[in-house]
Amino acid sequence: MIKSFGYAALAADAPLAPHRFERREPQPQDVQIEIMYCGVCHSDLHTARNEWGNTVYPVIPGHEIVGRVTAIGDQVSKFKVGDLVGVGCMVDSCQHCDACHEGLEQYCENGFVGTYNGEEGHTGGMTYGGYSNNIVVKESFVLRIPENLDPAAASPLLCAGITTYSPLRHWKVGKGMKVGVVGLGGLGHMAIKLASAMGAEVILYTTSPNKREDALRLGAKDVVVSKDRDEMKKYRNSLDFILNTVAAPHNLDLFLNQLKREGTMTLVGAPAEQHPSPEVFNLILKRRSLAGSLIGGIAETQEMLDFCGEHNIVSDIELIPIQKINEAYERMLKSDVKYRFVIDMKSLEQDSAA
Repeated sequence: MIKSFGYAALAADAPLAPHRFERREPQPQDVQIEIMYCGVCHSDLHTARNEWGNTVYPVIPGHEIVGRVTAIGDQVSKFKVGDLVGVGCMVDSCQHCDACHEGLEQYCENGFVGTYNGEEGHTGGMTYGGYSNNIVVKESFVLRIPENLDPAAASPLLCAGITTYSPLRHWKVGKGMKVGVVGLGGLGHMAIKLASAMGAEVILYTTSPNKREDALRLGAKDVVVSKDRDEMKKYRNSLDFILNTVAAPHNLDLFLNQLKREGTMTLVGAPAEQHPSPEVFNLILKRRSLAGSLIGGIAETQEMLDFCGEHNIVSDIELIPIQKINEAYERMLKSDVKYRFVIDMKSLEQDSAA
């Protein structure tokens, strides 16, 4: 077993703290990675605090991982030592259901294995995530990071990037389309960048008037303050697609009314409590659709990374040492970050030496 070190939560009400643990030795199809950076996703906080009711402790969060390959199994053919690679939200799936055969591992009918808090098939224990110095992952779940991208700022692409890219691709967002993005946070700012790069006219919906300037900088063509009834009339019945990134319960009808006939609003935010049910007539009178989307499969995630490499798209980040992760969680709850925290894993060295 490989001696490893990271930050873990030992209970729902305990702060993350230094923790020593073991990972498996690389198997023939495995890639061992020294972690350089790991983005901080809101799912990390939900899991650390057991807000979804499924956490197995100790838990080491982190599924926006970028690092360098340090060792490979003798059957690995896609990667070599020194490659810049990434690991996202999944590290395994059943590989034999219809979803897996279609490259949609995120919808594995037997459940994908999460990068953390998932059942580890090789050892029978739990998976541990990227708030750590290393990770061992099957080659088929490792992704290549374009070398032209800043590796720290690229790490949130492994979750925030693919979570927004996948629905934009699935609903064929492109030139000539008018697309709404609800919420300007870790997901929302990536949605603006990606939809804009795809050629769409992007309108941001936010409750914060002070986000207008930033949204325009990121690529939005207009900003609507959703609390302002007069502003909400501007695009009523006119949008082709809306990507709703808000992870808190809210009135979905406000935004369904912005869609034209046969438009779709897709939810990617994961609130701890349910949204109020939408008014049925807002759907049936315009043949509108309300949908949801998870992350993306491995092939689509690689496609997203390559797209970001071609368009030089990365996340707007604030780089922090691991010792500030608990403070970062509290700031994240207050939306006090533009727009993603990323942990510099070099900072682990001062704790591991202690």
